[in-house]
Amino acid sequence: MSVVITNIGSLVTNDQNLGFGLLGEIENASVVIEGSKIAWVGPSGQAPAADSKIDAQGKAVIPGFVDSHAHLLFAGDRAKEFQARMKGEKYSAGGIKSTVAATRAATDQELEQNMLRLVREMTRSGITTFETKSGYGLTVDDETRALAVAAKHTHETTFLGAHVLPEEYSGNPDGYVALIVDQMIPAVKPHAKWIDVFCDRGAFTVEQARQILVAGKAQGLLPRIHANQLEHGGGVKLAVELDCASADHCTHLDDSDIDALANSQTVATFVPGAEFSTRAKYPDARRLFDAGVSVAIATDCNPGSSYTTSMPFCIAVAIRDMHFSPEQALWSATMGGAKALRRSDVGHLSIGASADLTILNAPSYLHLGYRPGVDLVSTVIKAGKISYEGNK
Repeated sequence: MSVVITNIGSLVTNDQNLGFGLLGEIENASVVIEGSKIAWVGPSGQAPAADSKIDAQGKAVIPGFVDSHAHLLFAGDRAKEFQARMKGEKYSAGGIKSTVAATRAATDQELEQNMLRLVREMTRSGITTFETKSGYGLTVDDETRALAVAAKHTHETTFLGAHVLPEEYSGNPDGYVALIVDQMIPAVKPHAKWIDVFCDRGAFTVEQARQILVAGKAQGLLPRIHANQLEHGGGVKLAVELDCASADHCTHLDDSDIDALANSQTVATFVPGAEFSTRAKYPDARRLFDAGVSVAIATDCNPGSSYTTSMPFCIAVAIRDMHFSPEQALWSATMGGAKALRRSDVGHLSIGASADLTILNAPSYLHLGYRPGVDLVSTVIKAGKISYEGNK
């Protein structure tokens, strides 16, 4: 079965061979979908016939967002922690430890139901590909069962046993690293594609992170890393050393970090929701774009520091506070996210790509930043099938 989407006011392809500018934009365009793939892209008046038709009525069409960093496998919430943080008060109710306790106590069904609730929210915001991490179980069994749940719903599953040190290993980080290397990695390997480490102050050192990531690579897991969020450190350079697909957060970078990223295949992934929700200093993306670094934007959806599933919100914050241009922000939330997952089939609308796209209730992608907080998602198509229809 084929479908043609006609009367597109502005089509973003992310393919400069098809359109103009960074986004490969085409005005007054059409797209033909054959099965689950993009079969044709071009001017509306030249579109070939198809089995069915969708009239975009002059609206913009963009590639589906690719969210390369999220933490969807948890139970409970930490709204009171957020309240205290916003009021400038000290909060002592457990932080991430409370999420670990709730996650350990939750059934597989409860974890799955909560994850799917968040995935539905993601879909409504235009996200068609998402990654999710473990990291709130921190035992062999809890990390394994969380990833088994995730693997039923996405190919992009990440083992993050090295999130924080669990209470039972307080004062014994070497013992916990050994548990990760010797027991957790072999146990989660059937359910995980990626391995991640939170390499930062209060979490894991560069040497611990290297040991864990190297062990994961030896078992066939692909590396990525949380780096340089809370302070400047060696996480970004470690990412480049180990050919991590992505170094995430990147809030504190010096010129040597940016130079290392620019001369590597590692993507720098920014998570605007985290800075927004913690009142942390925003990184300046201009430094990375000027140096030629590949950049992604992700939601970092998690219950503690970025409880959002809205990529349009993250785009608006990136434009306003991280100095992205509108076109850089959209590219980073689509093609950048795909690069951060080392995927060539998503994040763009080239011929042969997965037919993942979003029709906006707006004439241009510019409205994603121009109209912050407004639900502009009209229709979401994933692999050629409508997965969400909102306001017409």
